[in-house]
Formats: sequence, C-alpha cells, structure tokens
Amino acid sequence: MAAILGLATALPTDSFTQDDLVKHAISISSRTDREQQVLERLYRRTEIQSRRSVIARLTADQKAMTDFFPAPIDSSDRGPTTAQRMACYDHHAKQLSTASCRQTLIESGVAAKSITHLVTVSCTGFAAPGFDLNLIKELGLPRSVYRTHIGFMGCHGTMNALRVAQGFVAANPEANVLLCATEVCSIHFQYGRDPGDIVANSLFADGAASLIMRRSDGIANYVDSFSYVVSDSEDAMGWRIQDNGFAMSLSAKVPQLIENELETLIGEWLSKHDLSIKQIEGWSIHPGGPRVLDAVERSLQLPADALGDSRAILSEYGNMSSPTVLFIIQRLLAKQKNRFPCVVLAFGPGLTIEAALLRS
Repeated sequence: MAAILGLATALPTDSFTQDDLVKHAISISSRTDREQQVLERLYRRTEIQSRRSVIARLTADQKAMTDFFPAPIDSSDRGPTTAQRMACYDHHAKQLSTASCRQTLIESGVAAKSITHLVTVSCTGFAAPGFDLNLIKELGLPRSVYRTHIGFMGCHGTMNALRVAQGFVAANPEANVLLCATEVCSIHFQYGRDPGDIVANSLFADGAASLIMRRSDGIANYVDSFSYVVSDSEDAMGWRIQDNGFAMSLSAKVPQLIENELETLIGEWLSKHDLSIKQIEGWSIHPGGPRVLDAVERSLQLPADALGDSRAILSEYGNMSSPTVLFIIQRLLAKQKNRFPCVVLAFGPGLTIEAALLRS
C-alpha cells in the first residue's frame, strides 16, 4: 500500500476578487456596454469569489494592478509573447514549487536527503533546467534523485503523477517519492473576443501542491486508479501553444459528456473493490467550473453537500489546473468526520476522465 504523507500547498501572496479581475479584463480591451455586461455575468457564473496570480499585485488602495498585461496598442496586439510568458513561468514556478515542497518535508518529517524520486507536474510552461532541478538545489535533495516530469496533460496531470508515484513505491520498498504539481495559469490571459479565451480568463489561477508517498502509515492510502478517454471527444477540450501564450478550448458539451459517461464507468470500477458509489464518504472532484461539478453531482446522484469541498476551493482559489485536486484533498483531510473511502476525479483534454481511490 502506498501511503500519502505531508500534503502541503502554496499560493501567490495577493488575493484578487472576481470583480477586480473582470474590471482588469474590461480595461485592456475596447468593449461596448453590452459586451461588458455579458463579461461581468460570465465571471459571476463561475461561482469564484477570489483567485491568486503571480503577475498581479494589490495597490495601496486594494486595487488589482499588473504591468505584465498592458492595454493593447491596436486591435492586432495579443499581449506578451510566448517567450516572455515562459520567462515569467520559469521564475514563479520555482518559487511556488519550492514553498510547497519545503512545507511538505516539514509536515511529513521526512528528511530531504532521503527522497529517492521526484515527480513534477505542470502544463502551463516549459523550461530546462526547470523547477525540478531547482527543487534539488533549494531543498537539498540528493543529486542522484530519480526525476520524472508529467508535462502538458492539463488539469488531470496530478492524477497521472499519483499513479507514477505509486508505481515507484510498489517497485521499491525503500522509495520516498516527492510529488509536486505547480501551475502559473495567469500568464496565459488572452486578449480578444474568442469565447474559449474569455471562459479560460474567468476561471484559471496560480498555485502549487505537493506530497510525499511511501510504504508506511500516512494520512491516506492510495489504492487504485482509473483512466478513460471518451469516444469522439477530441474537440471537447484542448490546450494549444500559440505565439502569445497557451490557449484553451472548452466545448459547452463537456458537462453533458461527463454526465452521460461517469456513473457507469465509476460504478463498474468501484465494484472491483467491493464498493458502490453510495459507500464513498469523500469526494475530491476537480472543479473545472460549476457546470462540471453539477454534471458530476447529477451523474453520480450525489447528496447536495457531497461536493462542498470542491465548490469551496473553486470559490476561494479558482481553477489552478493540476494542483487543485490536492487542495481539495487537503481541505477534506482537515475535517474531523469520516473521509474514507474517498474518490478523486479530474478531467482533461481528450476528453479524459481520471480517478483515484483513497482509503484510510
């Protein structure tokens, strides 16, 4: 059994209300009064109250301010180049990942020098050497640590990383695996009027989360995983590298695809562990948005409060892509009530459904 120890998270310093962020979105584009009203409604419908960003700061009068996204000089201006965004990513991903992993080592009581494997996750940037090598330097990890990077897999990247970490633990009884998911989503703010860009602008935020996995007693045990690519869903969700950052495409049919497929898939998977959906005590569902959570709730016929932790993280921090499920697990574990068995769910380009089963 692979045990999870010392889960910790890290966030940029300043928190910005969704009202602040929609005002910023309006300020750097020329929009009619009608377009502004539509944008404001869209941001409200996300059910997000606040988000964190590495490229913004609060002024003395508590207003959001960023120099990274200036007002466009003309209608063809699409903001910073991908090269500029990657330089920003490299700097801030190192800071967030180091803060998260340092706290994880403290909480777990595991010495940095005893880490045998380092698994990193990110889809919002590329750099070599990257934040994995920076973690070796800053935390004092062994120079011989085995490194694996789970890159560009989207919001379900941490699910893949957990499976990789469990594989290392299964293969080596002495393995101590440090897993870190870090995303700097805010650098990919897109100018213009593309509907997909506008939706992404309204949802995504920055953050990092990490944990240690090994064979021992822990705060949770990783039991099994599940992966499924929905047929003919390639156009449902995408993440493309462009000249001015990465652009996300998100079809309106995603919630319906989830609702149609999920109950049968999860029910059959859980039955292999002599469990039913009704026997699951904890749910950690990646909050791609409120419609995704609603679709999961309807498909699995869950009680009204079952996804409370997922909705709370979405409201407080937005969609941070891959680290988000670990934020939810951290919140769920902090509660005194029974949390296990627990199912973790995330969705990504494909459309891909990834799940994990945790037990006490």
